[in-house]
Amino acid sequence: MARPRDTNKEESPKVKISRESVKEAMVIFRYLKPYNKVFIPGLVFIALSSGTTMAFPFLLKKLIDSAHGDVTGPFAYAPGIIAMIMIAVLAVQMVFSFLRIYLFTYVGEHTVADMRTDIYRHMIIMPMDFFAQRRVGELSSRITADVSQIQDAVTSVFAELLRGILVLIIGIGMIMYINMKMTLLMLSVVPVIIVIALVFGKFIRKLSRQAQDQLAESGTIVQESLQGISNVKAFSNEWYEIKRYTKSINDVVKLAIKNGRFRGIFVSFMLFSVFGAIVLVVWYGAGLMQQGHLSFGDLTAFVVYTAFVGGTMAGFAELYSQLQKTLGATQRVRELLKEPSEDVAISPVDVEQQFRLNGAVSLEHIGFSYPSRKEIEVIKDVSIEVKSGQQVAIVGPSGAGKSTLVSLLLKFYDPSNGRILFDGKEASHFPVTQLRKQMALVPQDILLFGGTIFENIAYGKPGANIDEVKAAALKANAHDFIMGFPEAYDTVVGERGVKLSGGQRQRVAIARAILKDPVILLLDEATSSLDSESESLVQDALQNLMKDRTSFVIAHRLSTIRNADLIVVLEDGRVKESGTHNELINLQEGLYRNLNKLQLFEA
Repeated sequence: MARPRDTNKEESPKVKISRESVKEAMVIFRYLKPYNKVFIPGLVFIALSSGTTMAFPFLLKKLIDSAHGDVTGPFAYAPGIIAMIMIAVLAVQMVFSFLRIYLFTYVGEHTVADMRTDIYRHMIIMPMDFFAQRRVGELSSRITADVSQIQDAVTSVFAELLRGILVLIIGIGMIMYINMKMTLLMLSVVPVIIVIALVFGKFIRKLSRQAQDQLAESGTIVQESLQGISNVKAFSNEWYEIKRYTKSINDVVKLAIKNGRFRGIFVSFMLFSVFGAIVLVVWYGAGLMQQGHLSFGDLTAFVVYTAFVGGTMAGFAELYSQLQKTLGATQRVRELLKEPSEDVAISPVDVEQQFRLNGAVSLEHIGFSYPSRKEIEVIKDVSIEVKSGQQVAIVGPSGAGKSTLVSLLLKFYDPSNGRILFDGKEASHFPVTQLRKQMALVPQDILLFGGTIFENIAYGKPGANIDEVKAAALKANAHDFIMGFPEAYDTVVGERGVKLSGGQRQRVAIARAILKDPVILLLDEATSSLDSESESLVQDALQNLMKDRTSFVIAHRLSTIRNADLIVVLEDGRVKESGTHNELINLQEGLYRNLNKLQLFEA
């Protein structure tokens, strides 16, 4: 099976830190701006927290020297007083740390909530072609995994980076203040460790990326097999899917173990190098103590500061990795936010008088190719004239372009050639929202949301009361079966409406369309997959729905559209024939006549 266009990974891909990638990441600060009054104090508390943390080794040096009677300069107090000062500093440091974490969490959570809202808002108003070329898993990863990575950056990574820089500056400054020769010795070892760590780290990141890709592949298998579970079971291929998934997971395990082996070597090397450097420094410092150039307190403070500096440098490698992931996440989010969207309303609007439709529709020499397949013309020079209130049936073989015409009427796509007119005015004259609010679609494959029956019917008119919903359900022949449920209109339909039968789902969808009270109705093979009893009920409901409305009916069963005012027969994207049932049935060797014969024979 084909892999998704962009895998839904557990972790965002890393990108190189460059001027361009950092510029892309500046989008984060646009979302931070409203919370500056909290964010800036958070930065202050980072500095204060770092300062109090780094004061501890200095006070420890004073305490040790005081115990040996070797105290000069500031804080030349008795050991007990210095110990009390240290406890006070630790208490203040505890408060600063709490405020730092709390304020950054507050800012991070609000920033990410705003970002998620913006991404979803932008995503929901994208044109249909955008969704046709992307998987749901890929899009949901933008709003979950990618934004979570950005959240980590705002709440912890950014704060830890600033804190690490301050600790590094203060720590190096203090060890230079204590003893310059020991500082130079320690710093001479660091570049070698850093170079080896960078080379090794790059190799480990490559292995980690391979493991992530393989894990994403296994996730794709799960997604595809569960979405197509009916096919899996119909072909008795449970064993095949288990085998396919097991093989993918085993590959993940092999890569993860290989990665763990090299990470173990890397961590072991880093521990040996860092503590080896500390041993070297302590050995050299012990010599200076014997010569009287260094006190025991100085050596202790130097070792603690060195541990702070070494730990911070080691932590920078992980922070650097996290920053790369964050830049990757912001890059992907920015790409999404840059995608052109439809000009639709994102707040409730009523149909304005100047855009109110009467229902007349004209298609003039329409030609169309899908943006992803521009070389294939799906609709070719189609012209149809429909008067207000007429019922138009569109029939033809599979692939003739019937559903594409419905998509064009809804302005899911714009025609490549020709023009569509509503009441004699070009479609471009009407804002997309104003146009779609006066149309209703009842498709073959009904999608119900996972809420209650009431919520699904009221989706046609958000804010409708129970009386309006019941009236629509009565006209749709849905009220009786709804009242047969213990919870009636509060019955939860399940994901995609799985708790309802096909006929019940269709009638709920028809009730939804009736509640919307559209001027133009679009029915896309609304009864093709139903049994005779359900079809009769649904057909009766459709008659109620189509009354006094302009209706476009894509029909599979030709017996359902004999009374249509106009029947348009499509073949290979062209209008092959058009007329009433009686006119078309009398055409010798006509396509409509042949289709009728085939259906009568099948019946």
